[in-house]
Amino acid sequence: MSAGPAFVALLGNRYGHRPLPAGIPHKQFELLVSKLANKPDAVSLLTNWYMRDDNAVPPTYFLQPVTTHFLHYSDLRPERATQSDEEGASWRVIEASLLRQLRFAAGEAEAAGDITAKERSVFFTSVTEQELEHGFEKDGDGTSALLFIREIPRLARGGPRRLARFMDATGDGLLDAEAQGLLAGLKSRLYASCKDMVNVHWVELSRGAIEPRRKEHAQYLDAMSEQFVCQMKARVMAALQVLKEGGPRKVWGSMEDTKHGRLAEEVSRHLALSGQMCRGLHGREGLLAKLCLAMWEATNVRHGPLVVHGAAGMGKTALLCKLVQEMRTVLEARATVVVRLLGARHLQREDVDRLLLSVCLQICLACGLAPPTSLSTHQGTVSFFQELLLSVSQQGDVLLVVLDGVDRLCERHRALCWLPQELPPNVHLVVSMDTNSEAFAAARLKLKSVEHFFQVERLTREDGRRIMESQLSACQRTLTPEQAGAALQCFDSTGCPVHLRLIVSAAKRWMSSTPLTRLCLGANAQEMMSELFLMLEEKHGREMVGGALGYIALAREGLLEAELRDIMSLDNDIISEVYKFSLPQTPALIRLPPLLWSRLQRDLEDHLEERWTCGVAAIAFRERCLLEAVSARYLTTERRGRSLTIMAEYFQGVWCGKLKPVALPGLTLLVADRKVPPQPLWFAPDLANVRKLQELPYHLLHAGLWEELRRDVLGSAEWLFCKSAVMGVSSVIQDLDQCSLYMDCTETRLLRDALVLMEPGLDFLDGASHLYTELLARLRHLATPFPSLIGRLCSQCEEFLLTCSQPVLIPKCSFLPPPGGALQHTLTGLRGGVVCVDVSVEAQLLVAGSDEGVVAVWSLADGHLERTLSAHTAAILSLKLIQSPAHCLSLGADGSLKRWSLTSGQQLLCVQEAWPVDHTPSPVRLHLCGQLIFAYNRTQVSMLTSDGVPTLLLAGHDGSLCLGILEDSVMVLSDSGQVRILGPGGGASGVAIQLEDWGRTLTAINSVTLPKRAKVFLVSSEGFLYQVSGKHSRVHFPVRPSLFSVTADEKILLAGSDVTLSLFNIHIDSIHSFLQLKHDAGVLCACVSPDTRLIATGAIDQLIRVWSVTTGALLDVFCGSDAPITRVLFYERFLVSTCAAASCLHVWAVNHHKPPAHIPAGSAHAAITKDAEQVFYVSGHEPSQVVSWNNNTALLQDRALALSSGGERRSRSRSVSHQAAQQQPSSSPAALLRRRRSSYKSSAQSAGAQRRDGRAEAQRSRLPFFFSPGAPQRRTPTTAHRRADRRVVTCRCGTSRSFARWRYSGLAVLLRGTLHFSNGTFSSLCPGADMFHGG
Repeated sequence: MSAGPAFVALLGNRYGHRPLPAGIPHKQFELLVSKLANKPDAVSLLTNWYMRDDNAVPPTYFLQPVTTHFLHYSDLRPERATQSDEEGASWRVIEASLLRQLRFAAGEAEAAGDITAKERSVFFTSVTEQELEHGFEKDGDGTSALLFIREIPRLARGGPRRLARFMDATGDGLLDAEAQGLLAGLKSRLYASCKDMVNVHWVELSRGAIEPRRKEHAQYLDAMSEQFVCQMKARVMAALQVLKEGGPRKVWGSMEDTKHGRLAEEVSRHLALSGQMCRGLHGREGLLAKLCLAMWEATNVRHGPLVVHGAAGMGKTALLCKLVQEMRTVLEARATVVVRLLGARHLQREDVDRLLLSVCLQICLACGLAPPTSLSTHQGTVSFFQELLLSVSQQGDVLLVVLDGVDRLCERHRALCWLPQELPPNVHLVVSMDTNSEAFAAARLKLKSVEHFFQVERLTREDGRRIMESQLSACQRTLTPEQAGAALQCFDSTGCPVHLRLIVSAAKRWMSSTPLTRLCLGANAQEMMSELFLMLEEKHGREMVGGALGYIALAREGLLEAELRDIMSLDNDIISEVYKFSLPQTPALIRLPPLLWSRLQRDLEDHLEERWTCGVAAIAFRERCLLEAVSARYLTTERRGRSLTIMAEYFQGVWCGKLKPVALPGLTLLVADRKVPPQPLWFAPDLANVRKLQELPYHLLHAGLWEELRRDVLGSAEWLFCKSAVMGVSSVIQDLDQCSLYMDCTETRLLRDALVLMEPGLDFLDGASHLYTELLARLRHLATPFPSLIGRLCSQCEEFLLTCSQPVLIPKCSFLPPPGGALQHTLTGLRGGVVCVDVSVEAQLLVAGSDEGVVAVWSLADGHLERTLSAHTAAILSLKLIQSPAHCLSLGADGSLKRWSLTSGQQLLCVQEAWPVDHTPSPVRLHLCGQLIFAYNRTQVSMLTSDGVPTLLLAGHDGSLCLGILEDSVMVLSDSGQVRILGPGGGASGVAIQLEDWGRTLTAINSVTLPKRAKVFLVSSEGFLYQVSGKHSRVHFPVRPSLFSVTADEKILLAGSDVTLSLFNIHIDSIHSFLQLKHDAGVLCACVSPDTRLIATGAIDQLIRVWSVTTGALLDVFCGSDAPITRVLFYERFLVSTCAAASCLHVWAVNHHKPPAHIPAGSAHAAITKDAEQVFYVSGHEPSQVVSWNNNTALLQDRALALSSGGERRSRSRSVSHQAAQQQPSSSPAALLRRRRSSYKSSAQSAGAQRRDGRAEAQRSRLPFFFSPGAPQRRTPTTAHRRADRRVVTCRCGTSRSFARWRYSGLAVLLRGTLHFSNGTFSSLCPGADMFHGG
């Protein structure tokens, strides 16, 4: 219940309607009938309208519907208006007569002592009094209710027409004295028992009415409204104070909403749902016992996860909930139980990273382990999850993780790569899935043993009978033997629990007199739901039913009841159906009558439930199959789009305070207010509108309102800050991921990538300035090419920072790593250094082998790790992908050759001793020719035939070298210079070729095969290139290549030696050099793109360079590797790079947006001129040089000064030196630092004055950042000592003394400085510029 009053009553001078009782217990009814024995007409009237129902427990006489005897009573069609009015008048007479007879009989029975006064009051009490009793009954201490009573003096002096508006009157227009007496008694009891909550207001009527335009009446209304607001506020604050004294209280949507708060809500929601779903569960005892026994026996040993599977609707969720309940009693008291019911949630598919992160956080908090800090990749999340399970086991804790409905995860995670194959002792993992799902197929491939799988079978007829009796008994109902037999016979055809629940829900409405022909039973769950929809449509109208159920189905996290009524009031189709035969009472105000929804909600009570989300109770479907049925029946493409648009407009607040037109029958157009509430982003300065944050992006996206989505959500810096602060940055990223599935928008992807880069820091920082500053620092250079979204965001960020009340440093350019950069993925998950790699463009797979014998497989589509194979006991020597099917060959230094299925991870072939084990591990190539597999290097060749028997064709003992393999022929060079061709059998085929002038002083340096040309290129140490085919030729070759390869089309030859890579055109009998690419370090690898336009090279200096094959121009340089690049590989528009000393692979986008250049990070010293037009810095790679940088053009100006080791200066560029001398009187490093310190200090001190006198814009155009001093109340500390009440930032330059300090709570930017905080922590420089995060 909400804090403060939850019940408010307004009581005037009318006692209210006193209806006939809907049901009377059979003993009481028969007693009343006996009191009317001398009134046969009265007895006949009662027995005619009240019918006994033996299906009620106890048996009850129920009032029959009016339409049982008056068929046209509720018929509103114009042609039936006369008949409907006549029957309405007749019913009112009969109703009055029934009430008189029942009250008379009740009075006689009370006088005789047969019934109590309370039982008699049922026939006299009004609905108003019943509601008051019900409301005050829940209010135990009187703090949750308010009562306002209005008294009108001298009201009884008016005429009948005047009395009818304010007092109870009889059917003939006379004052109902009995009702007035009951009202007086009610008020006297309220005055006596509710003194603290009663507010009495006296008002005189004016001409028989209350006119708000009259002064005294306006004062009365204002006074009552003011009193209501004041008392509500006081009660709410008092309740909050009590809760505060009892402990911290969660305020949903507040800035204090943390990850732990969101986790606590998620855990409590799943536990509550688990407790509800296992109630009344019968049957499954045998399966439960098997599951419990399996977990008990595997407690102290390593074991696999358990998989519960079955058809949809078979009760897997309820079974797991019951399992959790049973295992709590079996496991130790300190055991941790984690439950996630994915199958019982919305149709939205869960992301496995978010799921695992939530599970890990709960385990860490429960077991006292360190929670994850930053898990930005899928593989990182999976690795942390598996390591966490091991940590829990090692510290002796018992853990049970239950994940229901893992087949509901996103499509990319249905392969279950995250599911561990083996679990440590004391850790249990149980998952459930549909037998017909992709996830189940993946689980069968991953978990070989059938002992891990438990199938949920259909329920037996006896189980169905017990469940049906239990559920009917809970609602005090039963069935006749004939009805029960028909229900069980229908259920027995499926044995499905969902089918049974639908049958029981329908059976609750059956009376004992209902014939079998009117039971409306369906042969399966789908038919039962169709019967339900037909009943609801007949009773409430198709638009009403379809609209209400459709909106609940479309909501992302369910709908509040108030939201549903508001949205239905905005739906013109529903309004037109409601007012089809009568116009609204107030044409200027149109709303859905609340009673219509209440009636529909009552008929749907078995199929809807309240789910608490973000502190509010949302209405959602109890069964997912019902949601699917609603979507199929009502949400056509046209209706879905229109409904989503209405919901989007509602959460935007489009129609708040505005008139919306509607066409009603008999009227051309009616413009009326729908009275829907506003939807601000913030309810208060620190209280966000969480429902809007949850729902609006989803509905705008799926309604196709993409411009509004870009304008109001993605392009709003305030929205991004609000949702990030309240719901976490991950929720914004999740929205952007959803957008990428439907919108082909580059700006959206760039924003998403920027937030991914920002997420680790933003989740631990407070205040909007951090988000705005970092957005600017990452996106500013993209504002011009992408003005519609990113440009608008940058403008909003700068405007906020300029008006920020605190001092801030505002980025002028993008100096943090930007989104959309070259690096697309960092592929992790491989143990050891990467020694070989291969790619399959058709299968969209990338495989890599490590020096620890592990093979990893990644998806090229999204960079996710598909599987890891413990392939060999020693290093992987070679990998070869087979395109169709998706298989892979791996050769290990342990001598074995294995074939793998990449889709299932199964080992298909294993050949031991396929390669000499004692051979020193070195690169080996695999070659396929039909059914033959060749493995070879320079000195050895091994062949594997179809029977799996390896044959060693070349051992290398006689000095022979393998030049390569052409189809099934091995080209072998002897030490005498003779080239022999060995066939598959090992014997020589064809004529041996003697190389020209080959002497013993010559040795082969490198060779490469050209299969399409059927020739081999061989380079000798003397500097000759031999082309060997049927004949051979020799030409001088200027390179002694350590790197030697050809392109796929065999038109270009690549030869690398030291720091130079040479490219040669290959002609029929000759080669011609056309390009030489110079590097700063030794070239280790090279690869040409498939279209032969680009060439990528990897070097010892850890850089990847991309060149133009046509012009030789250096197009791009990729940095970010921590070791020399040993392999580069093109696929489509991307480039893969590996390092033998690193376990990760990098995927680069060749065509990416390049941000403007900046001063490189890692420079030892830097200085800025006083006019901020030039920066001088010492390069980290060349510490003896001082480089000049033009700050206006953002370009390198020249290497202006060179310093010798002794510090003496020599001129390398006279003009630049002269310019530098004019600007810098002293050019020593110490002088540069002193000038930089003084100029920067003066710039910071004068920034406020420059902005006031109009010169700030010119200054901002030259500086990479500028300082905004904030509000005048800023205090500038003069010392750097610790202060508990404020943060002191000390900026230092190199080893010199500090020169500026600010009271600062955000990011800091300075040139070549170090940032220190008063708490002793500091942060390091970011690449590309000096942006600091608070430590």
